[in-house]
Amino acid sequence: MIRVAYNGLLYIGDAISARDLKQIYDREFAAVLDLAANEPPAVLGRDIIYCRFPLSDDDSNDDAIVSAAIECLASLMEREFRTLVACSAGMSRSPMIAAAALSILSGDSHADSLARITTNAPLDVSPTLFSSVQRVHAKLTA
Repeated sequence: MIRVAYNGLLYIGDAISARDLKQIYDREFAAVLDLAANEPPAVLGRDIIYCRFPLSDDDSNDDAIVSAAIECLASLMEREFRTLVACSAGMSRSPMIAAAALSILSGDSHADSLARITTNAPLDVSPTLFSSVQRVHAKLTA
């Protein structure tokens, strides 16, 4: 399951999609941002940018890793790399990090960015992950 989240550059998907080399090449992704701590690392082609930030849906995430994931995605988007952001099911970590990165680039609030990229899409974010990303996002935008 892969869906466009923003402007033809940002896509959200699940762990299966992030490991499907044919689909990655067919959709012409330049980068994959893998957020699934509970999945094995993907094995992709040499020409694909692969960034792995192993995040969990609970409160065990280090703020520095959350911050690095947000900043990495914002950097990829700013440079117009077509990027797939993936977690296990594509409904929690992926949209939260994607919304935070989009918010930094657009100047919109994190909540507005999250609403924009999850319109008509499943969303199942744990409260602890939500507050963790919100806290980090607030520091990055201060």
